[in-house]
Amino acid sequence: MSPQPVTTSLINVPIELAGDWGRMLEGAVVQVIERMRHACLDDIRLVSDRQPTRVRVDEHTSSQPAIWLHPDGSNMAWIIVDIGERDWSKLAYQFGHELGHVLANSWQSDAKPAAPCQWLEEAMVEAFSLRGLQRLAAGWKENPPFAGDNAFGDAIAEYRQNIIHRYAALADAQGLTGDAAAWFADHRGEIEIPGLNPFAQAMCLTILAEYDQTPDCLEALGALNRWPGRSGIPLGEYLQRWKESCAELQTSAHLPIRLGELLEVVPPGK
Repeated sequence: MSPQPVTTSLINVPIELAGDWGRMLEGAVVQVIERMRHACLDDIRLVSDRQPTRVRVDEHTSSQPAIWLHPDGSNMAWIIVDIGERDWSKLAYQFGHELGHVLANSWQSDAKPAAPCQWLEEAMVEAFSLRGLQRLAAGWKENPPFAGDNAFGDAIAEYRQNIIHRYAALADAQGLTGDAAAWFADHRGEIEIPGLNPFAQAMCLTILAEYDQTPDCLEALGALNRWPGRSGIPLGEYLQRWKESCAELQTSAHLPIRLGELLEVVPPGK
């Protein structure tokens, strides 16, 4: 599992649209997606040796946002979104979350989500999207993609803040605010359920704070899931495999180390 030279990069591979975008102009949709891609990735070193060669964003009008794990052998990451007419905040938010999964090597056909650790990836990519929304809002206000639309930057910021308020209330109600290790021990059976469950939503704010305090730690997302079993192994082993993957790709292991400390997870063999 030695790293291979990175020949394509998630920051600049082609993006194509598919699905039913209604009356939305393709050029406008692509502008918003490109803005969010750069807001999320511009200052992150992309270390993965499993980056796609193109990204498809597929609008479905009656399904959940997801990565479509298509077993056709192609190197395309296929993102599904479900938004309303010109709902740019929602598009950016959903795209940012799914782009986080792509960054975390969860776009190939064998990347089926699995317990017990999928919740943690969900929390990390949700925080990744919220971080991107903050940057998107600031950039939109200063230099909007559509002429005279500077004020919409405030709408994006409000959209993001509403999500944060909701997650902060969950963290308080669950007891996460004071002691993450006790929170994890008390609720582990409910936490380790695949998906962006309420506990993953609460935890994403703790991870977002790590992104803000130690920006280089985001590089480690590109080292995720490069081992057999992916998220389907116990958390202690998952974090240990992640640290080893970071070493192979010569990137910071701050994030897996910090998460292990916060949750007081003992590595295997200790």
